Amino acid sequence: MRTVEPNYLSPSQELVRPHIDMEYLLDVLRQLVEIPSPTGYTDRVVHHTCEQLEHLKIPFELTRRGAIRATLAGKRSAPPRAIVGHLDTLGCMVKELKPNGRLRIVPVGSWSSRFAEGARVTIFTDQAGATRGTILPLKASGHVFGDEVDSQPVGWDYVEVRTDDFCSSVADLEERGFRIGNFIALDPQFEFTENGFVVSRHLDDKAGVSAMLAAAKYLQDSALQPPVDTHLLFTISEEVGSGASAVLHGDVAEMVAVDIATPAPGQNSREHGVTIGMADAHGPFDYHVTQKLLKLCERFQIQHQRDVFKYYRCDAAAAIEAGNDIRAGLVCFGGDGSHGHERTHEKALESLSQLLAAYALSAPTFERDREPLTSADGFPTQPD
Repeated sequence: MRTVEPNYLSPSQELVRPHIDMEYLLDVLRQLVEIPSPTGYTDRVVHHTCEQLEHLKIPFELTRRGAIRATLAGKRSAPPRAIVGHLDTLGCMVKELKPNGRLRIVPVGSWSSRFAEGARVTIFTDQAGATRGTILPLKASGHVFGDEVDSQPVGWDYVEVRTDDFCSSVADLEERGFRIGNFIALDPQFEFTENGFVVSRHLDDKAGVSAMLAAAKYLQDSALQPPVDTHLLFTISEEVGSGASAVLHGDVAEMVAVDIATPAPGQNSREHGVTIGMADAHGPFDYHVTQKLLKLCERFQIQHQRDVFKYYRCDAAAAIEAGNDIRAGLVCFGGDGSHGHERTHEKALESLSQLLAAYALSAPTFERDREPLTSADGFPTQPD
């Protein structure tokens, strides 16, 4: 039986760190975060991403529900690989039309109501169009409730939406088109600071998607062809757990998920460089793909760090749980305040995009992975 070492570079790949068009990356990011796309209400952002792919002259297909599978054609087709990010974000949905003329809400995705209080929002009604409002705690005025404003509990049962209408009853709400199940999107409040920080809601994962598109632009502008077909996957339901479960179609041998990392006490993620996820709540990522990503960072001198995420899962978990036999890894931009008021830095996005471009140009990790089932010949061995 013969074992092999994994590949990290294609034979013709030069040791030149990819040059990423950061103006393009940040412009795409701003456009994406300004398009509301809570899970379940993603059609507009899907159309916009398709327009970006058309501009880059990258062919793509859509699933029935709108997940996108684009293809960077390789010098050969197999074993194909994929890079995946998600277009959906956190949001809310109307749970009840309240007798006081306000809206009771529930979260779409997993996040705390403490980050919703005070947010300006758009409510998408079925027939009456989009309208505006504000998420407020039930006891919102210190002039009325005094210290109870500070002592009331935190939770989704303690907030409501005040619409920008004169509504004081259920009948008023119904007359203006509000219904149970209406989607609610929070304003991103995007800001790019002079020292390179990007501050906004919904950086998860629109910053990752922007890095993917910028890496693809580098390959297209440089006329660089991956050694094998490389699919860019854009999913629409990661925040509720299903993510990349229905866009792979069984032929992809290895996949790298792109998502947010979590700088915080006890974590090793940073808002500069790219963070390589070694494991998340689903379990460890593929050893060989992870080592390959680390080696690519070293060879191309891309700033990076490793981290393990205990309360976190990504598109790769959904793909594996759906029965896909793939090698999977995770690469991230560091985003402080994840699922809240998020912040990253342009250097983190640049490093992430550089690694994605280098990965797309690298040789297949294992040639044997072109077949779903084969002999032990060529199967790798981890260090003893």
